[in-house]
Amino acid sequence: MATQQAVVSRTVASFADFFEAIVDNVAHVIQGKEEAIRLALVCMVSEGHLLIEDVPGVGKTSLAKALARSLDCEWHRIQFTPDLLPSDVTGVTVYNRQTGTFTFRPGGIFANVILGDEINRASPKTQAALLEAMEERQVTVDSTTYLLPESQLDRFLLRIQMGYPNRTAELDMLDTHGQGSMVEDLEPVVSPAAVKSMVEVTKSVHVAPALKGYIVDLASATRRHPGLSLGMSPRAALSLQRAARALAASNGREYVIPDDIKALVGPVLEHRLSLSPDAQLAGSRPSDLLVQVLQAVPVPSGRAG
Repeated sequence: MATQQAVVSRTVASFADFFEAIVDNVAHVIQGKEEAIRLALVCMVSEGHLLIEDVPGVGKTSLAKALARSLDCEWHRIQFTPDLLPSDVTGVTVYNRQTGTFTFRPGGIFANVILGDEINRASPKTQAALLEAMEERQVTVDSTTYLLPESQLDRFLLRIQMGYPNRTAELDMLDTHGQGSMVEDLEPVVSPAAVKSMVEVTKSVHVAPALKGYIVDLASATRRHPGLSLGMSPRAALSLQRAARALAASNGREYVIPDDIKALVGPVLEHRLSLSPDAQLAGSRPSDLLVQVLQAVPVPSGRAG
């Protein structure tokens, strides 16, 4: 048992080293946004999708490209416009006159890292094609199902905002990016195989029964809160646990602590909650009500179990 525990500890330590190497590499391009980079990586190793809501020009595209280059992965960008067709996302079957056969041409969704711009502008059919890819890990074209990479899981696990950089970071950016983009100069620091191992390590991080109960109690509290018309779903509870495991591993721990869960409540839950009409009239925000929920739910002590 002691030997097995030592192996787990070494594996988690390697995870933390890989995690920090990626953060440091991406930070060469995205200055002053370490928290956003860390949350993006937590989302990735949790096998989730990241929702970034922010103004133009704050580094969303650069983050996706820098992450892909750091992992030696292929990346695609899909501009979601009203005239975008589902086949532009999923791919299309075309007839090859030379061979007399039909061949499948993959769409933009077939990549390791995908940046989808303005998803809400797309037609319902195109959005449905995207959601199938995100949730089912597959696309269907002409009644034929094509599996996607393992990274295509669940809907949006986390939501983050990049925000404007502080003064120091913006001055550094003027120096480092003044002669052009630095993204193309980035070298991979972690292999795709290492990323896959990081995903497996995340799944093995221990969550004590008391902490699972804490997540369930948080979910129950959001469902009872008078300011929320829609609280945490079971999917949201699972997402919070997955992300907490990844955050724990990034800090070199093979177990989750309450602070991991509390730190991720906002990014994991805010975009999933709906305010009641009274709360909207009062000018409340989901973040305000989540603070109330965290204060109302007792935090388990220790890591028993």
